[in-house]
Amino acid sequence: MRAVVAYESIFGSTRAVAEAVGEGLRHRFLVLVAEVSHAPAALVGVDLLVAGGPAHVPECLRALPEPPGEVAAAAFHTAVRTTAWLPDRAAEPAARRLESLGYRLVVKPEHFYVTEVDGPLEDGEIERARAWGIGLADAYVVRS
Repeated sequence: MRAVVAYESIFGSTRAVAEAVGEGLRHRFLVLVAEVSHAPAALVGVDLLVAGGPAHVPECLRALPEPPGEVAAAAFHTAVRTTAWLPDRAAEPAARRLESLGYRLVVKPEHFYVTEVDGPLEDGEIERARAWGIGLADAYVVRS
């Protein structure tokens, strides 16, 4: 099985989460972790797309095409917990966008937190992202 983790990262925190999610997925998938602008070319033959970005993640999904057949998906975002002007639930609109394109969601969207807008990630978030990737891979197998 093949998976692509497509991300947008401004300060590097989202890239770190994407890489950790990819590590978790590797126990069941061959994984490519790529910046979202490079992901469309990599979607042929992919079984699972994981899309993530900072709090404005739905915007970065504009680059993604409709799936080439049956493709499962999941979404995540990174944000500061305490910044009122940043949307805390950006992954939900991203998940809806993936569904509207024709992807089949496997799990609920996930949120990972940074200490400041420019990072770093809160303690334990890399480990949590890796564990989420493992759970996502397992959920994919159960639902397939």
